[in-house]
Amino acid sequence: MNGKVLIVDDSVILRRMIRKAVAHLDIDDDQVCEAGNGVEALALVDANEIRLVLLDLNMPVMDGEEFLRVLRQERKRDDVPVILVTTERNAGRLMRIGRLGVSGYLNKPFAPEDLVQLMDEELSEA
Repeated sequence: MNGKVLIVDDSVILRRMIRKAVAHLDIDDDQVCEAGNGVEALALVDANEIRLVLLDLNMPVMDGEEFLRVLRQERKRDDVPVILVTTERNAGRLMRIGRLGVSGYLNKPFAPEDLVQLMDEELSEA
């Protein structure tokens, strides 16, 4: 696989759960990186070839919405697919974020097989 999968979530436990789901796609552990907020995630995007982002929205320091805005508008990275994995239920906010460019959406709590399916579909298209 060319590029890494980036997991962005402030919960260590959820990052661990998402990492286990990623492993079901036979992606080596060294091809997965993690960030606890948007600032850390942007640093990883700048330093690595990122193939897919799994993004929480509600995080400290820089939330997922701001990360996505910077990724798309300032970094001009429309080529990086983003799947939201979040508790966010506000339809207006989700529509606004969707306009920034997301490939998929999954509510927390989630079934790991649903996340695996979303990731598989996205990575198959690349």
